[in-house]
Amino acid sequence: MERAELIDETVKLAKGGLNAAQVGTALRDTYGIPSIRAVTGERMTKLLAAHGVKADLPEDLQALLKRVVHLQRHLVTHPKDLSNKRGLSLMESRIRRLARYYRANKMLPEDWTYSAATAVLQVE
Repeated sequence: MERAELIDETVKLAKGGLNAAQVGTALRDTYGIPSIRAVTGERMTKLLAAHGVKADLPEDLQALLKRVVHLQRHLVTHPKDLSNKRGLSLMESRIRRLARYYRANKMLPEDWTYSAATAVLQVE
């Protein structure tokens, strides 16, 4: 596959609703391309951003928010589950640290803050 064809296919998959990790998996499984960086010379997120496809939140932050929402729902039905309550607290601190990093590197808006109520809205 040529470089231009690969870029077009990557952008098409990303616009179809797949995140960067899913696009990479699809390219690996369908076309046998183990690394888009080896073919194009640039990372997938930068390649997609250059072609106008950018996620609202970084993938790792989105995954953490999804896990937090799941734990919050669990704790509503199981309020005495102290180990998961502690896990929720640790995960929320991880989100805050990651958000601080992304705000410093201009990957998130300066006014973005984590709150438990808005996590549900951002995931769904």
